[in-house]
Amino acid sequence: MPTRADITYFGAGPALLPTAVLENAAQALLNYQDTGLGIAEHSHRSQYAADIINQAKADLTNYLDIPSDYEILFMQGGGSGEFSATVYNLVGAWVTKKKAEILKQLGAQSEEEANQEELVSELKKAVDAELKLDYLVTGGWSLKAYQEAGRLLGPEYTNLATDARTVNEGKFGKIPDQSTWKLSKNPAMVYYCDNETVDGVEFPEFPSSLGPDSNGARPIVVADMSSNILSRRIPVENFSVIFFGAQKNLGSTGVTVVIIKKDLLPPSCPQPSPALLRKLGLPIPPVIFSYETIAKNNSLYNTLSIFDVYIAGQVLKKLLTTFPDKVDGQQAVANQKAEIIYGALEAHPSTYRIVPDKSVRSRMNICFRVTGVNDTASAEAQFLKDATARGLTGLKGHRSVGGIRASNYNSIPLAGAQQLANFIVHFAQTQR
Repeated sequence: MPTRADITYFGAGPALLPTAVLENAAQALLNYQDTGLGIAEHSHRSQYAADIINQAKADLTNYLDIPSDYEILFMQGGGSGEFSATVYNLVGAWVTKKKAEILKQLGAQSEEEANQEELVSELKKAVDAELKLDYLVTGGWSLKAYQEAGRLLGPEYTNLATDARTVNEGKFGKIPDQSTWKLSKNPAMVYYCDNETVDGVEFPEFPSSLGPDSNGARPIVVADMSSNILSRRIPVENFSVIFFGAQKNLGSTGVTVVIIKKDLLPPSCPQPSPALLRKLGLPIPPVIFSYETIAKNNSLYNTLSIFDVYIAGQVLKKLLTTFPDKVDGQQAVANQKAEIIYGALEAHPSTYRIVPDKSVRSRMNICFRVTGVNDTASAEAQFLKDATARGLTGLKGHRSVGGIRASNYNSIPLAGAQQLANFIVHFAQTQR
């Protein structure tokens, strides 16, 4: 039977966790800080829980250099839950801002002073004529987010600003030139997935077309960074909301992190009342998906898995200890690992075909096909079998696209990436 040391796991998520973190967590599950109770047994209302949350927030802020005008939330529901939560909360923020504009036009100082029928009528006109949510669809996950927005709101309120399949023969694998994006005027949000786990596509940098306009005004940009967070420096100030599931680079399955600009929360931007949303024909969010509710309660509105937050906190502490230059140090290692693996693939073009275009290749999810001398299915089955025999596991591609996928998350050591590269070269030599 193989030991943990014998295996390098390239699964796409849940992903490999540092052994030292798991060892600390195992002890914490039995007896946390000599209390005689495990961490999963302590109340989420305890000071222990509050301390774990606050320390994880502080360490995440430190590692990513998150500005002080952002709040960090720990939520449940995963990335798929955030497909819905972003719609609910950003549409609500749009309504609040539009209501303020209309009240000013009506000469009213507050909603209570205004003629309610007139206010609702003008707001409804604005919703019908102006409300749009823009989506940049570059892979399977951003497509799911776009589809969820249409399900919740109706397709008339969603705008497919770009669809990468249109420039790649009906498949994902490229990002259309920004000059072709059809962005709405003042959308409630512009949504994109920074790294598409299934398709191996990663934005090389923040899209310049989503930067501030000539007056310095920025669009509301929302990004799913579930599979590349903590792996490179990001310009946090360019985003209104960043979210990510923990189970790739941060921790274990069960907690989702939201980094949100405070000007989208009370007192700057309280959500509309359920009564008003009903009158406007807009969906009312479940309370556990309400950002302002979660923020008000320091992520403890309901029973949060404190153990999962603890794991995330331990991962962050390990990163901060390992890299004095914080995320920049991890970025250098991530880039080096990706170059090693891609280099091995590129050296044998008769055996391997890298799926995404070189300009948008993901550093985190390296997707390729094995062509070999036999048919692709047989060659890939043999590749996976031989890789497993060498302790290189979790390499099977997503069920929707097939192929091979090496998920090169932060927990994969440099030596592990080199082992995979060596095997890639060895297997190619056996196919001649």
